[in-house]
Amino acid sequence: MLKHGILGLLNYGDMTGYEINTAFRDSLNHFWHAQTSQIYRELQALEKNGWVTSTRVEQEGRPDKNVLSITQSGRDELKRWLDDDSATSPIRNAILLKTFFRGEYSIDENIAFFKELPARETVFPHGSEKTGEVSDSYRNKIEDPLKALYWKFTIDYGVMYEKMLKEWCDNCAKELERIKERIGK
Repeated sequence: MLKHGILGLLNYGDMTGYEINTAFRDSLNHFWHAQTSQIYRELQALEKNGWVTSTRVEQEGRPDKNVLSITQSGRDELKRWLDDDSATSPIRNAILLKTFFRGEYSIDENIAFFKELPARETVFPHGSEKTGEVSDSYRNKIEDPLKALYWKFTIDYGVMYEKMLKEWCDNCAKELERIKERIGK
């Protein structure tokens, strides 16, 4: 799916590899993590598939840069992927997997785990306000600002996810505290 994320970014406009990496870090990375090396490797594969083209741009006083553009074939692939309803996304959540086995720890350790978890598992390590600012700055760079509305929807999801995670952790910690009181530990 990384390739489709990159195609989606290029669909907004031409970018260098550096700009793609920066845009990814500022937006998609909140819900789809990728290393810089993975992004550059994927860019090579996208060009090999004919989904992007690269144009070398000479720069005075700086190294030349490669500007990448999505091809019609790349747009067709992005659209095919967006239309594909058959691809399910099963939940693969390390937090839930670890929670399932937390019986190996004491009640106090687990209370601490749930109280600390929301701060560690944030979608927006620099705050959701900054994410909104970044989204606003990208909105000004794309031809159709309405498309940035979908970035806002993604940010809204992240904000709601963090709220749900905090509420869930609070509920888990409170239930463990009640059990601790009842059994006197």
